[in-house]
Amino acid sequence: MNTKHQKQRGLILVSNRLPLSIKKEGDSFQSSLSSGGLVTALSGLTQSMKFRWFGWPGIYIEDDEDQKRAAESLTENNATGIFLDPELAHEHYNGFSNCILWPILHYQSGVEFDETAWAAYQRVNEIFADIVAGEANDGDFIWVHDYHLLLLPSLLRKRLKEHGKQCPIGFTLHTPFPAGDFWRSLPVHNDLLKGVLASDVVGFHTDEYQRNFTDRCAQSLNVTMKTEDRIVYEGHETFVGTFIVGIDPQKFSDSRLDPKVQDRIRELEKEYKDKKVIIGIDRLDYTKGIVQKLKGYDHFLQQHPDLVNKVVLIQVAIPSREDVKEYQELAEEVSFHTGRFIGKYSSADGTPLIYMHRSVSFTELTALYCISDVCLLTSRRDGMNLVASEYVACQAENHGVLILSELAGAASFLKPGSIIFHPSREQEMADAIYRAVTMDEKEKEERYRGLIDFVSTHTSAKWGESFINALEGYSER
Repeated sequence: MNTKHQKQRGLILVSNRLPLSIKKEGDSFQSSLSSGGLVTALSGLTQSMKFRWFGWPGIYIEDDEDQKRAAESLTENNATGIFLDPELAHEHYNGFSNCILWPILHYQSGVEFDETAWAAYQRVNEIFADIVAGEANDGDFIWVHDYHLLLLPSLLRKRLKEHGKQCPIGFTLHTPFPAGDFWRSLPVHNDLLKGVLASDVVGFHTDEYQRNFTDRCAQSLNVTMKTEDRIVYEGHETFVGTFIVGIDPQKFSDSRLDPKVQDRIRELEKEYKDKKVIIGIDRLDYTKGIVQKLKGYDHFLQQHPDLVNKVVLIQVAIPSREDVKEYQELAEEVSFHTGRFIGKYSSADGTPLIYMHRSVSFTELTALYCISDVCLLTSRRDGMNLVASEYVACQAENHGVLILSELAGAASFLKPGSIIFHPSREQEMADAIYRAVTMDEKEKEERYRGLIDFVSTHTSAKWGESFINALEGYSER
């Protein structure tokens, strides 16, 4: 990659939500970097490149002067806020993106289409296109992220042309892309495909998602397939590739050496010194299979009652989309199963389940990863699931066992070193847990070597560099 040339051109990252939290303090605003899957994945790239990030700041600011001050605070962090009317933002984010697109992308049936939400989705994509096209410099790389902005590449290309600018446009989808029948159930599926195909480079996390996308384009649109990964639509050629997303392993290696993390590790090791610790870190989302996890764990304990006081599942369920009805109902369902489980198995000697419905600090997260003997991920569908890689990065000393759903994107790459199972089969999950907690040290170490080799060679920085390399090479053809 021509780093000098790249920095001269600049990189614009566009996502629905800025990776920043912003709050008002007196007459001014303060912004700070927040956590999240995309932030984790891009952390390495943003440290080595000059970039600007465009997106919704997550708050509504009505006063023009306050909005100006908030924008100045964001600029200090290389960010540009795209301020939206709250009703429009709600209809775009909750109405269409998360209640219609998200379930279809994750193979959920019975989704009802809503014209009002679709109109809001179109309008927000247009607003993003207007602002990004106006702010971009001629020749900048523009990298658009995720399902909230599927229309943006096409809208951007039109507006950039009107401004007399030529900018390479890349798009990455961080969710699965489903097989044909699920995608076709969406009345506007062709509009969304056309929006994405205006990109120069389109990236997916696995070969399966890439094939599903190219197959759908070939069957639904009047495209020419030059090769399996090159699509020509209305005279524009798009490269469609698999780009394996990763984490920054060094971040976790450094955290493990932090005195606060070391103190917390010692506390947790003392607390659970006689138990096998199983860790679960998930957003509270129906795609994560938390209810299935609790049922599978229950099945495991029923079959191995002698282990009830010798194992503990620490399940962190990070609140998500709490203003969406389906997520409120899921939170209630998980709480019901958790309460019943604890009531069934708890005794004066302790409980085999610790449930935390909240976020945890990075210090706590690292310590939990480090002291856990097993990581249990039960995704019903998942674009990748970087928790798997984070856990591996923290297990250099213990060689913990990764139990991974075959429906997580990460299973495409971490299968050789993991115990793979189907999340809907309780017996498979129970067997996987038993195998993990009874595995001998030699097998654990052998499996870990393969896992850490993948995690350390497929980092967030390399993912970002490979995508920008493809975008640069393709744009200079």
